[in-house]
Amino acid sequence: MTDVGLILHKLQRLREQVELTRKRRPEAVERLAADLVLRDAMSLALLVAVQAAVDIAYHLASDEGWGVPDSHASAFELLAMHGVVDDAHALSLSGVARVRNRIAHGYASIDHARMWAELPAGLDALDAFAVAVASWLPPTDEV
Repeated sequence: MTDVGLILHKLQRLREQVELTRKRRPEAVERLAADLVLRDAMSLALLVAVQAAVDIAYHLASDEGWGVPDSHASAFELLAMHGVVDDAHALSLSGVARVRNRIAHGYASIDHARMWAELPAGLDALDAFAVAVASWLPPTDEV
């Protein structure tokens, strides 16, 4: 059985970090390219937001007995198989999870201009994930 309180807590964290990432994304990519501190702050907020989504996906898969995902992408695929999100949304979330991996593991392959350009769609996918999960959960008195 899903620990609704835990999922709600993680959803709150996800939403907070998505908002922080949105606020930190500069209007011009040139500012991001020139400001290491800003890039780090934005990347960290994005990493924490995506990690919250990944944690939620793993918890739901485990708690509901849907199997043990072997990757972040497969965690989102399991949620799609069980109607929490649709297939296209799971694919979008898998892409965001790949960016999270690049940030977390310090891969040199982070293209900050590409991240800047694709960030709005990724954040929208995370927002939609939060809505989908909250809608899927059973009603509760918790806020």
